[in-house]
Amino acid sequence: MKTLPRILALAALTAALVSTSARAEDVKAGDLVITQAWTRATPNGAKIGGGYLTIENKGTTPDRLVSGSGDVAGKIEVHEMSMDNGVMKMRALDKGLTIEPGKTVKLAPGGYHLMMFDLKNPLKQGDKVPVTLEFEKAGKVSVSLDVQAVGAQAPGGGDRSGHGDHSGHMDMKKM
Repeated sequence: MKTLPRILALAALTAALVSTSARAEDVKAGDLVITQAWTRATPNGAKIGGGYLTIENKGTTPDRLVSGSGDVAGKIEVHEMSMDNGVMKMRALDKGLTIEPGKTVKLAPGGYHLMMFDLKNPLKQGDKVPVTLEFEKAGKVSVSLDVQAVGAQAPGGGDRSGHGDHSGHMDMKKM
């Protein structure tokens, strides 16, 4: 019966290491804390991709995510997807995305997200993609997007339904 305590101890140690490494990638910028930064793998030839993350404002004044940049893409914009008369529509947030004090904003498939145009190379599962986010008050903030599987709906895999997938299958000219 000495094996069970050893297995439990090993499981507890593994869980502690995993939670510590996940927290090590949190990015703090002024009053903002950015966590769970990720993107999806894209097929060869894809020219667009989506970026997702969580932003918490621990301060007493609002801040605004204005844009992004990075060597991964020719342009990175802040976008929103919403339903309009039963049709999913996407639009750029020209004035950016406000993060109110004491609030958390999640950029996720099917909602707010980073839209990466003119991808320079395919995004490959397991890679990390450096991007710079620009905030009105916090300024420029470097984050690394973990590349998840094609169709992932959350960091670490999740649902592969493909809703809100920006892997090159959407015709942006029709928007």
